Amino acid sequence: MDYKLIIFDFDGTLADSFPYFLRTINTLATTYNFPTINTEDVEQLRGLDARQMMKRANLPAWKIPLIARSFIRLMARDIDQIRLFDGIPKLLKTLADRGIKLAIVSSNSEENIRRILGAESASLITYYGCGTSLFGKQHKFKKAMDRSRVTPAETLCVGDEVRDIEAAREATAAAGAVAWGYTRPDVWEAYTDITVFSTPDDIARAVPGYKTAQ
Repeated sequence: MDYKLIIFDFDGTLADSFPYFLRTINTLATTYNFPTINTEDVEQLRGLDARQMMKRANLPAWKIPLIARSFIRLMARDIDQIRLFDGIPKLLKTLADRGIKLAIVSSNSEENIRRILGAESASLITYYGCGTSLFGKQHKFKKAMDRSRVTPAETLCVGDEVRDIEAAREATAAAGAVAWGYTRPDVWEAYTDITVFSTPDDIARAVPGYKTAQ
């Protein structure tokens, strides 16, 4: 497909922030009174979607933005602990060089995202849709498409969680999932209408003009 816009999730898709999440989440659990995460539970949790996670934690919806904002503030304090996955800067440059418009839609803050990307990679992103809404990604996807003047058929949304896939479907755009993010790779076997990317280079192959490095 000749995609003209690729919309990326950030945490777990471009940035390797899950280890930091695990180091931080139990501090937030104490503050906001929800169950802590034990090391032995991590793999099971990686098979749950956002709604299942909320049910497990017995969290009312109104608490989610508070927790998310607290996490974002902690990440801003500890920003030097977060790195991009290997190959992400090269991927973004490759896509931009081929004329593909790039957007990031994330519950993280634009400031955090720009700092982790670095100035060069951040300058390649034409639209940032940032904020702490848990189930409203499809609206941000549509806004990114409107700003980029592309259709859903010309758009690929790439993320690492089930809610990313659901939002892409609601926006009637193509969906892709990365195998290196939060959600376990085996979960994606049930989603036959998406593309699963094992490496950043696989994403580059999904756009026109890709050439295998010599």
